Amino acid sequence: MDDRSRQIAPPNTPEPELPAPSESGHGRPAEEQEEEEKEPLCSKVPVRPAELNAYRGAVALRALFLALFLRYRVTHPVPHDAYGLWLTAVACESWLALSWLAAQLPKLFPTNRATRPDKLPKPDSAEIMPMTASVDVFVSAADAGREPPLATANTVLSVLAADYPAPGRLACYVSDDGADMLLLEALSETARLARSWVPFCRRHGVEPRAPEPYFARSVDYLRDKVAPSFVKERRAMKREYEEFKVRMNYLAAKARKVPEDGWVMSDGTPWPGNNPRDHPAMIQVLLGHSDDPDAEGDELPRLFYVSREKRPGFQHQKKAGALNALLRVSAVLTNGAYVLNLDYDHYVNNSRALREAMCFLMDPVAGNRTCFVQFPLRRAVADADDADRFVSRDSVFFDIDMKCLDGIQGPVYAGSGCCFNRKALYGFQPAVPNDDDLEEEHSTSRWKWCCFGGRQRRKLRRTMSVVPLLESEEDEEGIAEGGRRRRLRSYSAALERHFGQSPLFIASAFGPRPAAMAATLILKEAIHVVSCAYEERTRWGKEVGWIYGGGGGLMTGFRMHARGWESAYCVPARPAFMSYARCISPSEMLAGASRRAVAAMGILLSQRHCPIWAGGGRRMRPLQRLAYANGVAYPLTSLPLTVYCALPAVCLLTGKSMFPEDDDVGRYAGALLVLLLTSVVASVALELKWSGVSLRSWWREEKLWVLTATSAGLAAVFQGVLSACTGVDVGFSADETLSEEEGTQSVRWSHLLVPPISVVLGNLAGVVVAVSYGVDHGYESWGPLAWKLALAAWVVAHLQGFLRGLLARRGRAPTIAVLWSVLFVSILSLLWVNVQTYYAPSPTPQPIF
Repeated sequence: MDDRSRQIAPPNTPEPELPAPSESGHGRPAEEQEEEEKEPLCSKVPVRPAELNAYRGAVALRALFLALFLRYRVTHPVPHDAYGLWLTAVACESWLALSWLAAQLPKLFPTNRATRPDKLPKPDSAEIMPMTASVDVFVSAADAGREPPLATANTVLSVLAADYPAPGRLACYVSDDGADMLLLEALSETARLARSWVPFCRRHGVEPRAPEPYFARSVDYLRDKVAPSFVKERRAMKREYEEFKVRMNYLAAKARKVPEDGWVMSDGTPWPGNNPRDHPAMIQVLLGHSDDPDAEGDELPRLFYVSREKRPGFQHQKKAGALNALLRVSAVLTNGAYVLNLDYDHYVNNSRALREAMCFLMDPVAGNRTCFVQFPLRRAVADADDADRFVSRDSVFFDIDMKCLDGIQGPVYAGSGCCFNRKALYGFQPAVPNDDDLEEEHSTSRWKWCCFGGRQRRKLRRTMSVVPLLESEEDEEGIAEGGRRRRLRSYSAALERHFGQSPLFIASAFGPRPAAMAATLILKEAIHVVSCAYEERTRWGKEVGWIYGGGGGLMTGFRMHARGWESAYCVPARPAFMSYARCISPSEMLAGASRRAVAAMGILLSQRHCPIWAGGGRRMRPLQRLAYANGVAYPLTSLPLTVYCALPAVCLLTGKSMFPEDDDVGRYAGALLVLLLTSVVASVALELKWSGVSLRSWWREEKLWVLTATSAGLAAVFQGVLSACTGVDVGFSADETLSEEEGTQSVRWSHLLVPPISVVLGNLAGVVVAVSYGVDHGYESWGPLAWKLALAAWVVAHLQGFLRGLLARRGRAPTIAVLWSVLFVSILSLLWVNVQTYYAPSPTPQPIF
């Protein structure tokens, strides 16, 4: 451990008393759960059979008509002068059809969940201590300059005021990955406000429990019949929050002017994080002292500030590395059985969200095999036009895809708003006996669970657990004492290679730490586990904790499902978590889409993480694996989609067709196409009916899919292939300047707009040329143009929101992107004209006589 690592604390502050670990450890022992027969806390509620069968029937008809349409397209080629267009169109249609079928198969088993949080013990119940497990909440913050500290403060306040038994059961950890003193000072102010905000929320049951959205609601409490005492307390609380905002704004304004010698703390010592890339580990206990109650004298939840150590030459792994550091330090300090991770701008909108999650994780039956509970992430948008242009609430993903995965093996990890079983993050196997134990006793794997000092050992079913478990036989009477000691030393070395060299952390992974340990030793060990060299030569980021590499969130859930765990999807009536309503810019929208697409391509081209062949074994269901494969292979669809969107423009500008123009064949193709479109409309309508997604939301995300596929997705494919073949890392940049961790080469966000602008301009030019041709040549010329104009209209309709954004005064695309698009379309048109002129047949010479 580096000598420069230290604990940051205000001067003249007594040594903090860290709370003792939870008596329940990682929940109640499995033996007690088996002995008690209790009513389930959660259950699956399938979609109504009438709606589900109609939906499946529409999907089957759509697949049938799609197969007939592809058969017609293959067996009816066009003349040789347009053979290239026909072949390209058939290839794109086949690719898109197969991708749709692969994405549709995991969506045939949707389900809903019903929870019974009232069955959990009440906060004032005498049985709350032995029956409710502790929860550690991780709030990720990376850069206080870009991430407003007021948003982080609201998220922390909503966590501290959650409807969960606070004494000894709830702790909040804020990760400052930028080592910014502004965030620490903001959290200190937040801790002061929490002493009055938390009892105010609990006393009156306010929702939401983040002060900014709560006070922003336009509710006239004087007209409603409420207690006068509440109105008075609310006014006082709002006045206190306004003063808090003034102090936060002052801190933010002061942080803009960095002193030449760096920041100095209140005790006169330099701030250790003045260099964000080279600083020691810092841990500060802000709430959690035994002599630090709230305004009513009750104990407050714990609040910790954590900034892991950073040194040049070490790979810090960005957000995944910060979460793994929080996972280790929380195990040493509080060791909550469950872990909830939130981004800095995802506040708790439903105070009972933690109790909803406990219905799955503490269920007598399902809780033993549930690795995490994922909540949908919502964003409230006031301006519908802005929402239609740049903001997506991912209604299709959260209300359709995730519910369908919940009917198989569980939803995927979405990166935030997820409550984990800590043992699943460590790589443990789900401890659920089943009927396969007798067959698996004779399998090649002989790992068994061993409790030190006990002669009887509980036999669990074998899964792909990565935690080294002590191999032992049932009868150890004949084993010599020396051999047993050697085996124990070997086992201890294996645990250190797995978890790292921290005896206190290793002990916390198998049970609660001793309650009599000194606070000084605990803090020293906590600083040790967040040092930058702790993870060297261990399994962290590979099999333990959050997985490192592109798309670590997706792979974290994949590894758990591959070991036999199941996940759950919880959609309470009141959204559990909300992000702050703000209109994101086009660069931010494309930046997010590009990061996701690049991460997906990195996983797809990885030999170790690709879901198609990684995570071998029979613990993951085939449809679940197919869903993960779709989740990383979707950028490949941008290639045929972009080409197919450009084909109508080519056909209209050249006068050629990718469909046969024979009358009899045309009538058959028209009837088949009408049936196919009818089945598409029916399947989409039935899907929206059972999911509850509005048509407006579905259409908005359909347009966003086409836009991102023709821009960020297309760039991600070339970037992934280039990186895999040559090792050249070409990253995306929304700014002109890049930090050291963002790579040496970048692609400006304006360059990603060139393909969709080119597609829009090409189709609009083709429509103008075709309409002019039809007007000049009369009624009979409109027949061959019908299908071409319909396809061009389909493309323009999907990109019309983007087109309106280009013409708007605010948020318009840079002029350079439009100029590059015009130049690109012009060059392609000139090349086409020259190629056609070169390959055109020579005119037949006319006889003189």
